[in-house]
Amino acid sequence: MKTLIGTEYLGGFFLLRPGNARGLRVAKEQFDELWQSALVPRWLSESAREAWGLDITGQPMNAAVLLRPLSPYGYGRASYELNLGCNYDCEHCYLGLKRFEGLDWPDRQRLLDMMRDAGVVWLQLTGGEPLVDRFFAQVYAYAYDLGMQLTISSNGSRLWRDDVLELLTSRPVYKLTVSVYGATAEGYDAVTRRPGSFHKFAKGLSAAVAARLPMNLNLVVTKSNAHELDAMKALADGYGLTYHVYSNISPTIYGGPEVLRSQDPAYLRRRTPFTGCNAGHTFFHVDPFGRASICKVGRDPSVPLLEEGVEGLRRLGGIADRLLGRQGGCTGCTLQGTCGTCMPLVQLYRTAKADLRTYCQHGT
Repeated sequence: MKTLIGTEYLGGFFLLRPGNARGLRVAKEQFDELWQSALVPRWLSESAREAWGLDITGQPMNAAVLLRPLSPYGYGRASYELNLGCNYDCEHCYLGLKRFEGLDWPDRQRLLDMMRDAGVVWLQLTGGEPLVDRFFAQVYAYAYDLGMQLTISSNGSRLWRDDVLELLTSRPVYKLTVSVYGATAEGYDAVTRRPGSFHKFAKGLSAAVAARLPMNLNLVVTKSNAHELDAMKALADGYGLTYHVYSNISPTIYGGPEVLRSQDPAYLRRRTPFTGCNAGHTFFHVDPFGRASICKVGRDPSVPLLEEGVEGLRRLGGIADRLLGRQGGCTGCTLQGTCGTCMPLVQLYRTAKADLRTYCQHGT
């Protein structure tokens, strides 16, 4: 494992410390010099000492720095959904049917190589619950060794395991986002519909804090646990962790309305105006079967990467432009400039025949 990563990111050139939030921007001339140097240049050793307290003076370049090849595709970020399966059965889950299906290791390895070739520097591993996936450790280690900064979205139920903690500390995770479904066993287990899940979560959270993993929390609010929101905030504050309150429940990825019943209308959050995003242009999502889409919400149409290869990603920009444009029932709306819901999400709400007020702040 290398000490530093040298990479291009969205037209700039950077030196990164795996698992560290701090990075250094360098000139193209300096980046080119690294490719030609047998030993770490003086300017790099001085910069590494100042930025990270590292002493790499005189070290061979190929031992100290992983230099990632330039990519012609322009993607800096991606999310990879390892599996739709989960060890919980949450009432609000947007995945709907939580099936343990996915690719074997050789095809996953091919996908990760394609993500590297596409220029992906920041990769989110998600699910389902990614830590219960049978290839989680292999995916994580391989992506890390390709020079990616890894974030994980998890329910935290397996963070207490020694093998997981060793993996996330020996190959430092960039960020860990843990969902919180309650502050007591009664409230938490009512949401997950898995008796004993709060105990595993609490044990995992405590272990992750003790291991000093970089972590933030998503406090998920439903009808079942809304009365515990203040206690959930206190839990986060007690550990000194930042948090985000997540209260707007979305339909399933298939447009299923059943999960919307779990939403507490009293906690509907007004969305900020949606003015566009980089989905499909500098970011993409990959599902458990190797299908690339512009994001987790706008899944159709998608690109079968195992068939088309990394070149297939060139189609995503056009797909994004078509999906993100206002259309259908929103065409002609004079309030589009203040709409807070992106069009792919609007389409899911429409498929679910949801109350207009749940996704349109202008609805009556």
